[in-house]
Amino acid sequence: MRSTVTAGFVALAAVVFVSAQTQKPMSPTGTSAAQVQGTWTQGQRQAFTLGRGSYSGGKWIELSYGRPLKRGRDLWGSGANYGKDTLVGAPIWRAGANATTQLTNEVPITIGGKTLAPGTYTLFIDLKENDWTLVVSTLKAQATYDPNNKTDVFGAYNYVPDKDVLRTKMKLETLPHSFEELSWQFLDMTQNGGTIAVIWDKQMASVPFTSAPSAASNP
Repeated sequence: MRSTVTAGFVALAAVVFVSAQTQKPMSPTGTSAAQVQGTWTQGQRQAFTLGRGSYSGGKWIELSYGRPLKRGRDLWGSGANYGKDTLVGAPIWRAGANATTQLTNEVPITIGGKTLAPGTYTLFIDLKENDWTLVVSTLKAQATYDPNNKTDVFGAYNYVPDKDVLRTKMKLETLPHSFEELSWQFLDMTQNGGTIAVIWDKQMASVPFTSAPSAASNP
């Protein structure tokens, strides 16, 4: 009898373990990255390869964010209710899910005429119908939600405009296909900049940026 009970507990523990291993979060985390100011040197091509070479001197620009899925919802609404469902009670959109969307740049970048020194910033979007504004802030992001922390942001909760370092209008485009999972992307990159875009459903909102070498990297 004891061996039967023991075997039952082992089987149950195995089921729980497998379930825990295969369960996915409702909104997976994601990152998008690009490099600027680097130089690609083409090497000798080899058979069965796309090419060989090396990239040097590049500086990273990275976005980290949560990736909510559409799941058949009307994401944006219209009129007075436009964007309200995405806010989930916050004063501004986190432009992602769960933890706050963040931008980390190793080199100064200029967005909307404002230059951001190298560092880590929090990103938000002020949503209005046909009028989206990217907001870059120095508010610190909580790694995990702490209800007793009334200063740092989690998502867009605790957001205040006092720490905004720039606000700039985003270019809005309607896409021919619906993207199920929200994604931040770098578009049309060059050595000296490109475009940062957020895509979800059939909506893409973007802002161009340029980069400049930091003082420390100058000879």
